Amino acid sequence: MPSTSRRVLTIALAVGLSALGLAGCASSTGSTPSVSPDSSTAPADLGSAWLDEGRAVGIVTSGSSTCVPYAGEPTYDAKTATLTVELTDPDGAACTRDFVPRASLVSLPAGVDPTKDLSIVVTGTYAGETSLVGDPQLTGVPGGMTEYLPSAGWYSGTGFLILSWGSSSCVPQLESAEPTSAKLITATFATPPADQVCTADMAPRVTVAEVADATSGVNVDVLLTGGEFDSITVPIAGLS
Repeated sequence: MPSTSRRVLTIALAVGLSALGLAGCASSTGSTPSVSPDSSTAPADLGSAWLDEGRAVGIVTSGSSTCVPYAGEPTYDAKTATLTVELTDPDGAACTRDFVPRASLVSLPAGVDPTKDLSIVVTGTYAGETSLVGDPQLTGVPGGMTEYLPSAGWYSGTGFLILSWGSSSCVPQLESAEPTSAKLITATFATPPADQVCTADMAPRVTVAEVADATSGVNVDVLLTGGEFDSITVPIAGLS
């Protein structure tokens, strides 16, 4: 597990400010997607993944890669272990016409236990429900500190999310994700242009990845290499 100390920015913002890299997915999952019955603009289904050692979740919708939905302030009902959060499209944005999975990052309020199952109710434009299986290996305390380290989590049987921290204007671009052994996936990122100018903020960036022919979602690691990543290995959270 990645170590260093953590401070969760209360992120009610959607992450993936630029294109979210795509590649292939792996076997098992801790997320149960479900069809949204109400909204004609909602995606066919929703997905979710544990991120930042369980201090946050990524909620996956489908649509324009440049118009990732914004997440409102979440609420948590401890009696039912249910998180409720509103997702809405950005106002007045010029969106590309592609249709891809993208992820909105939601920091979890105090009281959520990432080692236990979590139900997620999404309201707003992308009304629907999804759920996460608790992962006993997650050690983060929602509402606590983050170390700004990369993390990853399964959102479906064929996809996972990668959370990284850095400039919001220089989002890492995923080139490929390939299984390199039974329990290791290598995610290779593009080398940024030498003249790239980045803002000096420290923001969360979420990349959507898919990889075929991986074995099990349990105890699988991802090796992040290329771009700003110096061969960093992190576990992919989530259980089948």
